[in-house]
Amino acid sequence: MCLGVPVKIVQIKGNEGIAEFKGVKKKINLELLENVKKGDYVILHAGFAIQKMEPKEALETLKLFEELSGFGNE
Repeated sequence: MCLGVPVKIVQIKGNEGIAEFKGVKKKINLELLENVKKGDYVILHAGFAIQKMEPKEALETLKLFEELSGFGNE
């Protein structure tokens, strides 16, 4: 099973971005998506942004992850 996690893009430089999840920032690859902007939410899988998400949907998904499994409550 693959798990993609919604993350917020906080910085972009070329085809690389900095994504933030629970205060942790990570460099990710944006090559698979077009028109990604600072502030967008994307699904991150294996270091690649694979899909853009609406902010409301991303926040609801993160809340569900936390409620179902404690995911993100480390």
